[in-house]
Amino acid sequence: MIVIETPRLFLRRYTLDDIDALAEVLCDHDNMRFFPNRFERKDAEDRIQKNLRRYAEDGIGQWALLLRPENTFAGYCGLVRQEIEGVREIEVGYALARHAQGQGIATEAARACMNYAFTTLGEDRVISLIRPENTPSRRVAERNGMAVEKETEFVGLPHLVYVAHRA
Repeated sequence: MIVIETPRLFLRRYTLDDIDALAEVLCDHDNMRFFPNRFERKDAEDRIQKNLRRYAEDGIGQWALLLRPENTFAGYCGLVRQEIEGVREIEVGYALARHAQGQGIATEAARACMNYAFTTLGEDRVISLIRPENTPSRRVAERNGMAVEKETEFVGLPHLVYVAHRA
Protein backbone atom coordinates (compact mmCIF):
# COMPACT_ATOMS: atom_id res chain seq x y z
CA MET A 1 0.00 0.00 0.00
CA ILE A 2 1.61 3.25 -1.17
CA VAL A 3 1.33 6.02 1.40
CA ILE A 4 3.42 8.80 -0.16
CA GLU A 5 4.76 9.44 -3.66
CA THR A 6 7.33 11.95 -4.84
CA PRO A 7 8.89 12.39 -8.29
CA ARG A 8 11.79 10.04 -7.45
CA LEU A 9 10.40 7.67 -4.86
CA PHE A 10 7.48 6.23 -3.05
CA LEU A 11 6.91 5.10 0.49
CA ARG A 12 4.70 2.15 1.22
CA ARG A 13 3.74 0.03 4.16
CA TYR A 14 6.10 -2.82 4.95
CA THR A 15 5.19 -6.39 4.20
CA LEU A 16 6.93 -9.48 5.52
CA ASP A 17 8.51 -9.79 2.07
CA ASP A 18 10.70 -6.78 2.99
CA ILE A 19 12.65 -8.57 5.73
CA ASP A 20 15.74 -9.37 3.65
CA ALA A 21 15.92 -5.92 2.05
CA LEU A 22 15.52 -4.17 5.41
CA ALA A 23 18.07 -6.50 7.00
CA GLU A 24 20.59 -5.49 4.34
CA VAL A 25 20.22 -1.85 5.46
CA LEU A 26 20.05 -2.47 9.21
CA CYS A 27 22.84 -5.06 9.34
CA ASP A 28 25.35 -2.75 7.64
CA HIS A 29 27.00 -1.94 10.96
CA ASP A 30 29.08 0.96 9.66
CA ASN A 31 26.03 2.48 7.96
CA MET A 32 24.01 2.22 11.20
CA ARG A 33 26.88 3.33 13.47
CA PHE A 34 24.83 6.08 15.15
CA PHE A 35 22.28 3.61 16.51
CA PRO A 36 22.94 2.31 20.03
CA ASN A 37 22.85 -1.40 19.14
CA ARG A 38 24.07 -3.58 16.31
CA PHE A 39 21.25 -5.03 14.25
CA GLU A 40 20.86 -8.61 13.09
CA ARG A 41 18.40 -10.13 10.60
CA LYS A 42 15.93 -10.92 13.41
CA ASP A 43 15.81 -7.19 14.19
CA ALA A 44 14.55 -6.47 10.67
CA GLU A 45 11.69 -8.92 11.14
CA ASP A 46 10.92 -7.45 14.59
CA ARG A 47 10.96 -3.91 13.18
CA ILE A 48 8.54 -4.83 10.42
CA GLN A 49 6.21 -6.55 12.89
CA LYS A 50 6.35 -3.47 15.16
CA ASN A 51 5.45 -1.21 12.25
CA LEU A 52 2.58 -3.46 11.18
CA ARG A 53 1.20 -2.92 14.71
CA ARG A 54 1.83 0.84 14.43
CA TYR A 55 -0.15 0.98 11.18
CA ALA A 56 -3.08 -0.71 12.91
CA GLU A 57 -2.89 1.36 16.11
CA ASP A 58 -1.65 4.78 14.92
CA GLY A 59 -2.21 4.72 11.17
CA ILE A 60 1.46 5.67 10.72
CA GLY A 61 4.88 4.11 11.13
CA GLN A 62 8.13 3.63 9.29
CA TRP A 63 7.58 2.88 5.62
CA ALA A 64 9.63 1.06 3.01
CA LEU A 65 11.37 3.59 0.78
CA LEU A 66 11.60 2.59 -2.88
CA LEU A 67 13.29 4.36 -5.78
CA ARG A 68 11.43 4.91 -9.02
CA PRO A 69 11.08 3.62 -11.66
CA GLU A 70 12.69 0.27 -10.75
CA ASN A 71 11.07 0.02 -7.27
CA THR A 72 14.49 -0.58 -5.73
CA PHE A 73 14.40 -0.86 -1.92
CA ALA A 74 16.49 2.05 -0.61
CA GLY A 75 15.81 2.09 3.15
CA TYR A 76 13.02 3.47 5.26
CA CYS A 77 11.44 6.75 6.20
CA GLY A 78 8.32 7.44 8.16
CA LEU A 79 6.48 8.92 11.10
CA VAL A 80 6.30 7.39 14.56
CA ARG A 81 4.91 8.56 17.87
CA GLN A 82 7.63 9.05 20.48
CA GLU A 83 7.46 10.16 24.08
CA ILE A 84 10.09 12.78 24.84
CA GLU A 85 10.32 14.09 28.38
CA GLY A 86 6.69 13.12 29.01
CA VAL A 87 5.34 14.69 25.81
CA ARG A 88 3.99 12.66 22.85
CA GLU A 89 5.55 13.85 19.60
CA ILE A 90 5.51 12.82 15.95
CA GLU A 91 9.02 11.98 14.78
CA VAL A 92 10.23 11.71 11.21
CA GLY A 93 13.03 9.16 10.97
CA TYR A 94 14.99 7.64 8.13
CA ALA A 95 17.87 5.37 7.19
CA LEU A 96 19.12 4.66 3.70
CA ALA A 97 21.01 1.87 2.04
CA ARG A 98 24.47 2.94 0.96
CA HIS A 99 23.54 2.86 -2.74
CA ALA A 100 20.90 5.56 -2.09
CA GLN A 101 23.01 7.96 -0.05
CA GLY A 102 24.34 11.30 -1.23
CA GLN A 103 21.54 11.91 -3.73
CA GLY A 104 19.11 13.97 -1.65
CA ILE A 105 16.79 11.00 -1.22
CA ALA A 106 16.64 11.19 2.58
CA THR A 107 15.84 14.90 2.35
CA GLU A 108 13.10 14.30 -0.21
CA ALA A 109 11.57 11.41 1.73
CA ALA A 110 11.69 13.20 5.09
CA ARG A 111 10.20 16.37 3.57
CA ALA A 112 7.34 14.34 2.08
CA CYS A 113 6.70 12.66 5.45
CA MET A 114 6.73 16.02 7.24
CA ASN A 115 4.24 17.39 4.71
CA TYR A 116 2.06 14.33 5.31
CA ALA A 117 2.17 14.97 9.07
CA PHE A 118 1.18 18.62 8.63
CA THR A 119 -1.45 18.28 5.90
CA THR A 120 -2.95 14.81 6.30
CA LEU A 121 -2.53 14.31 10.05
CA GLY A 122 -3.00 17.97 11.00
CA GLU A 123 0.07 18.03 13.24
CA ASP A 124 1.47 21.40 14.31
CA ARG A 125 5.05 20.18 14.73
CA VAL A 126 7.31 17.31 13.77
CA ILE A 127 10.56 16.33 15.46
CA SER A 128 13.64 14.34 14.57
CA LEU A 129 15.79 12.75 17.26
CA ILE A 130 19.39 12.84 16.05
CA ARG A 131 22.64 11.95 17.79
CA PRO A 132 24.88 15.05 17.92
CA GLU A 133 27.68 13.32 15.99
CA ASN A 134 25.35 12.19 13.16
CA THR A 135 26.25 14.97 10.75
CA PRO A 136 24.52 13.46 7.67
CA SER A 137 21.14 13.21 9.45
CA ARG A 138 21.57 16.67 10.91
CA ARG A 139 22.10 18.06 7.40
CA VAL A 140 18.90 16.36 6.20
CA ALA A 141 16.92 17.92 9.05
CA GLU A 142 18.42 21.36 8.44
CA ARG A 143 17.75 21.18 4.68
CA ASN A 144 14.12 20.54 5.57
CA GLY A 145 13.90 23.66 7.74
CA MET A 146 14.25 21.91 11.08
CA ALA A 147 16.20 23.53 13.91
CA VAL A 148 17.56 22.23 17.20
CA GLU A 149 15.17 22.94 20.05
CA LYS A 150 17.06 21.16 22.82
CA GLU A 151 19.19 18.20 23.77
CA THR A 152 17.64 15.23 25.54
CA GLU A 153 18.46 11.68 26.52
CA PHE A 154 16.76 9.04 24.39
CA VAL A 155 17.46 5.29 24.59
CA GLY A 156 20.17 6.12 27.09
CA LEU A 157 22.12 8.40 24.75
CA PRO A 158 22.23 12.16 24.11
CA HIS A 159 20.08 13.26 21.17
CA LEU A 160 19.32 16.62 19.62
CA VAL A 161 15.63 17.34 19.20
CA TYR A 162 15.17 18.96 15.81
CA VAL A 163 11.79 20.63 15.26
CA ALA A 164 9.76 21.92 12.34
CA HIS A 165 6.44 23.71 12.69
CA ARG A 166 3.52 23.76 10.29
CA ALA A 167 3.65 26.89 8.14
